[in-house]
Amino acid sequence: MATDWRGQLRPRWMTRDMVLVFSARGFMSAGRSLSAVVVPIYLAQAGFSAPMLGLLFAATAIVSAVISSFVAALSDRIGRKPFLIGVPLLAAVSAMVFAASDVTILLFVFAALGSFGRGAGAGGGSIGPYQPAEQAYIADSVPGEVRNSVFGRMAVASSLGALIGGGPLAFLPDIATHFGMNGLDAYRPAFVAFAALALVAALLPIPIAPLRPVRKAGRMPFSLPRRSWSTLRKLWITNGLNGLAVGFFGPFVTYWFYRRFGAGPGTIGALYTLINLAAMGSSLSAAPLAKRLGIVHAIVISRVVSAVLIVPMVLSPHFWIAGGVYFIRMMVQRVSMPLRQSYVMGVVPPEERGVVAGLSNLPAQATSAASPALAGYLFDHVAMAVPFELGAAVQLLNAGLYYIYFHALRPPEEDEPRLVVGAPDDELAALDGVPLHGPFADGTEPATALAPMERKPHRH
Repeated sequence: MATDWRGQLRPRWMTRDMVLVFSARGFMSAGRSLSAVVVPIYLAQAGFSAPMLGLLFAATAIVSAVISSFVAALSDRIGRKPFLIGVPLLAAVSAMVFAASDVTILLFVFAALGSFGRGAGAGGGSIGPYQPAEQAYIADSVPGEVRNSVFGRMAVASSLGALIGGGPLAFLPDIATHFGMNGLDAYRPAFVAFAALALVAALLPIPIAPLRPVRKAGRMPFSLPRRSWSTLRKLWITNGLNGLAVGFFGPFVTYWFYRRFGAGPGTIGALYTLINLAAMGSSLSAAPLAKRLGIVHAIVISRVVSAVLIVPMVLSPHFWIAGGVYFIRMMVQRVSMPLRQSYVMGVVPPEERGVVAGLSNLPAQATSAASPALAGYLFDHVAMAVPFELGAAVQLLNAGLYYIYFHALRPPEEDEPRLVVGAPDDELAALDGVPLHGPFADGTEPATALAPMERKPHRH
């Protein structure tokens, strides 16, 4: 029993490098969640109207798409590590600009460079243009049998960071006001805190082993993936629809709570704290749910339920009723997030993971740049519920297409029987689905059994 307990807490794939990557995600999620709470309210108090916020969120989505494209194209060529360090550094610089200036053009430029306004405080911690490199690094480091579990635990690390950033740290403006800082100045300590968190997130990956990217002869750095082309086209359609839906409501959740109910950063942060605390358990349930239902079915069901719950949320008459519905929605949504990441990494070959992770999200970032401007107009000139309802309708359409496209395309671990090594002294090594000897079920070698500096990319 003691062995099983230790294996659950520290599985064999949890190497030093994975601990550092997980920790960096936690710090980055804390900063992003803090910004997701304070940035919309700060900008509203600075005189930004809903249409102006929509334009800023659109600019952020466009610049994030460009950065993600470079990360995706280059991480398969030069490795993942440089981007795990560089992108958080860029966010730290952007946060310091927000702390030092309220010039509109600077706010626009550095909000875009820092990816401010991407996601809400209860879910935005996992958002960032470093994701293609991060996802590929994780998928390169673990066998397919445990990939769903690994991405689920990564989501837990993200939720833990968001719990801190969107919770206690969200009270920094209120604390600053108590000590005599008024107006926009009260928000500056929060931006300094974000800069510090992002800086730590940039420093943590420095010691990790730079896994050698899998290179294909004759392939150009910005070439489209050949083996994954069919899958990528379908992901473009479904992710494009999802980006359109999220762009209608995702960046505006904090702003909506502020405008609809007059809730300040402390109250909204308290709600996000509860959500992020519960989301850790929800993320851990992703892998068992995928094993029971199949990963595609689990993703589709969670998308349908999360889309439907948007409607009662925006029709709720009180803050905590709306917050309760949003709480349930985020529990469901957090199940699908790690599964979507794991699924894409499972159905594409290792040498194309970085480029597919980045390119598959390009349409989502493009469409999420188109809808915020329209949503901002609808907020001010039609009704505050309309953008959310439009987003829910598009997300339902997305769920249907996702099932049509991918229900027959299963990752290797669902198609092939799992290899179990029968020798008694191999039982400990098989904890969490990782055999000690021989190839894994998807044909890859057990890289996690090697020392960190000796790990090699999995071979198909």
